[in-house]
Amino acid sequence: MSSYAFRKFKNRLFFCLGIVAVVVALVPLGSIIIEVVVKGAPELSIGFLTEAPGVVGQSAGGIGPAIQGSLILIGLTSAIGIPIGILSGIYLAEFGNNIYGTLMRMFSDVLTEFPSIVVGVTIFLAFVLYVGHFSPLAGAFALSFILIPIVSRTTEESMKLVPNSIREASLALGVRRWRTTISVVLTAAKAGLITGALLAVARIAGETAPLIMTVLGNSYFFQGFNEPIDALPLRIWRDALQPYPAFIAQGWGAALVLILIVLTINVGVRIASRGRRGFR
Repeated sequence: MSSYAFRKFKNRLFFCLGIVAVVVALVPLGSIIIEVVVKGAPELSIGFLTEAPGVVGQSAGGIGPAIQGSLILIGLTSAIGIPIGILSGIYLAEFGNNIYGTLMRMFSDVLTEFPSIVVGVTIFLAFVLYVGHFSPLAGAFALSFILIPIVSRTTEESMKLVPNSIREASLALGVRRWRTTISVVLTAAKAGLITGALLAVARIAGETAPLIMTVLGNSYFFQGFNEPIDALPLRIWRDALQPYPAFIAQGWGAALVLILIVLTINVGVRIASRGRRGFR
């Protein structure tokens, strides 16, 4: 077998192995989505999406407070975590070739792999016990520790993919370093930053363990930033523990709604950011 024929064989072999790996990954994902849709779709209705949960043993009610609570938590966490994550990623990519950057990368990697329940316990001890009550702010702080390292590392890697020649061309024109970073490098890495933020939001949207220790959950609509709040992951978890078929069905419906919310956020941000030039 000639060298060219062997390289062609290896190319086809690894292409086929890549296809097999994609199929192996998609089969369990597809089966989960199909099961959630089949069991959750019959529960969807206006009342299901807007009403409060019912009394255990009687009517299951709806998941309105859980939807509201999840959106509030996602918004608060994004407002806290995404700017910090992007700024830290910019520092690591552009100015992080030092001991401080090395330490930041190490802590980001540790936090990325940290069990979420440990984050929840930490915020419970450091914040909830200090203020004396569960709250959406406590939940947002806990979820921020999960979101920030993901956004930070994806921002860093996205900015490192921008060729140095682009930076040098901007600097050669007399543009200051900070202006080059904001107006040129960030614009070129915009797609990666958006993707990283969406991945982080998708990750925190389904977290349950930190919320048990920080927001507690309830059956009411939003009552203030100093009161417990419901969320879809908490509602799914509680419904799954119930022995009543109506509540178990409600949990499947809530799982489908959570998937649809994450999908809507991803598609919406992609559409909103399409065609924009970024920073000027």
